Amino acid sequence: MKAKNVKDRPGELIRYCEAHTTPVSEVLYRLERETHLRTLSPQMLSGHLQGQLLRMISAMIRPRQALEIGTFTGYSAICIAVGMPADSVLHTIEANVELRYMVEKYVAEAGLTERIRLHIGNALDIVPALEGPFDLVWIDAGKLDYADYYDMVFDKVSPGGYILADNVLWSGKVISENRDADTEALHRFNQKIQADTRVENIILPIRDGILMARKLPGA
Repeated sequence: MKAKNVKDRPGELIRYCEAHTTPVSEVLYRLERETHLRTLSPQMLSGHLQGQLLRMISAMIRPRQALEIGTFTGYSAICIAVGMPADSVLHTIEANVELRYMVEKYVAEAGLTERIRLHIGNALDIVPALEGPFDLVWIDAGKLDYADYYDMVFDKVSPGGYILADNVLWSGKVISENRDADTEALHRFNQKIQADTRVENIILPIRDGILMARKLPGA
């Protein structure tokens, strides 16, 4: 019998990747469990593979200051902050005040209270008041606002700094001809970055798609 192609077994392939990736910490393990127990959309959590990728990117860049738009329960914030230097700061913004307790609880358990500063409210109101420069920006909030977030943070990003955005493939719907509002917004966002001569960029087909844009020196 002909063996199945690996592309026909995506679940098995993901499990293989997770089995050959540095395990999550005890804090992240408990945070993921509580997120599934207490929130209505636990799939919004970054999870093992994406979290480890963020941690490693952060460790490579070594940002003195970073910004996250869309904290959710704090998983990705912890991953990014763990990879940052000890005296650095991550500003993270979450619109849902009801998630404050969970975020602060696990940030404290991870020993990152001094490194992570949580802002509750609308990112469109909060970002203009934050003082850069940021060496790393992670965007994972309302999809309709991605383009605005990008424009708002760009001048605050250091030359050579990185802007990352999650969910840019939107379950593959970006290549569909019939796009809903979120899908159309993400497609236009991807086009916007592709046309921006101030950056070099790549979309990684990891989970729901991660866009990486590096701000060119002099931009």
